[in-house]
Amino acid sequence: MDAFRALNSRNFRLFFSGQSISLIGTWVQKTAVCWLIYRLTNSAMLLGVVSFVSLIPSLLLSPYAGSYIERHNRYHILLITQIASMLQAGTLALMLLLRYYNIPAIIFLSLVQGMINAFDMTCRQSLMVEMVEKREDLPNAIALNSIMMNFARIAGPALAGIILSTFGEDVCFMSNFFSYIPVLISLWMMKIVLPPVLKSDRSIWMELKEGFRYVSGDKDLASILLMLCASSLLVIPFTTLMPIFAKDIFNGDAKTFSWFESAAGLGAVTAALYMARLKPSADLIKILITASLIFALSLLLLAVSSWLPLALLFMTLSGVGMMAQVSATNTYIQTHAIPEMRARAISYYVMAFQGMIPVGSLLIGLLANYIGPRFSVFMAGLSGAVAIAIFVSYRKKNRTNRVEIPDGAKVAA
Repeated sequence: MDAFRALNSRNFRLFFSGQSISLIGTWVQKTAVCWLIYRLTNSAMLLGVVSFVSLIPSLLLSPYAGSYIERHNRYHILLITQIASMLQAGTLALMLLLRYYNIPAIIFLSLVQGMINAFDMTCRQSLMVEMVEKREDLPNAIALNSIMMNFARIAGPALAGIILSTFGEDVCFMSNFFSYIPVLISLWMMKIVLPPVLKSDRSIWMELKEGFRYVSGDKDLASILLMLCASSLLVIPFTTLMPIFAKDIFNGDAKTFSWFESAAGLGAVTAALYMARLKPSADLIKILITASLIFALSLLLLAVSSWLPLALLFMTLSGVGMMAQVSATNTYIQTHAIPEMRARAISYYVMAFQGMIPVGSLLIGLLANYIGPRFSVFMAGLSGAVAIAIFVSYRKKNRTNRVEIPDGAKVAA
């Protein structure tokens, strides 16, 4: 099928199969951590803190990771990050098996995972172009990677809900530890040929500055990254409050929470399937704008919903909007950035996406303590609507001013 054409590449097929299992385990653990923290503390602020420490390294380390990865073998770095993630999961599982419910220790381990992810995500994204045999299959590979991640977002929380209610949190963490075995096997089976790593006489800090100048100097790249940054800071962190929606607003349990996570994942898979079928000539900017509007509107409606099935419907739509927004941004950057700057451009994408979410998670957690979860989610949706209005206005102004004829009149480009 045309929608799965990137799977014709052996290396990407191996990567896809191994990561599919590992990511389900990751979402099982993520769901269990959120539920455990809220069950033990009943604190919206601590939910925000856990999200903050797990993602803040992406904000601080991603630009450095992009330059570092360009200087080293990306395949070897990916192996190291997967092994490190497995060890982190094993440590957390052992702690819970021993019934050592220590909140600071859980927060610290979340920070460690965040540091690993800052290198892992940048490395995986920049290696994607080497995994596909045909360059034209790269957008499809990116979309299939998104499908894989978001299918895990459906299956992981759903499985976590069953495990949490039947066996407990410790089994969730053990399952994540063992889920890294298939991905390590698939990585070792890959036969990937990378271009030789060129040793640079310049310092890594000079390359950081060069990457920033490139990204900030391209108005299209810069505006898209700023839009993603605003969404990651003000809109996407609404997911931090879903345990509160499940437990307090809808009087549910761990299964109810897993329904919210799975609903968002279902919407995200739907959007990713759409992105996978896109033709190379598709207007990614138009898709980005439409997706952002769907995302903002769904949160406004979710905030005022009082019937669980309706809330789950709007949660599904939020997954559609969020996935299409992020995927369109990722695809645009990978297909428009020049090859020698791709890893550094991707590192700024990771920083704008994952790096700003922890700050937003901390803010929305604090905000929910004062104004409540419903109004906080409503404010997130309103912020998304304002951000897309500013983005559209800027692009119209930039397009109008791009070409100027000799008499000084502006001509739309």
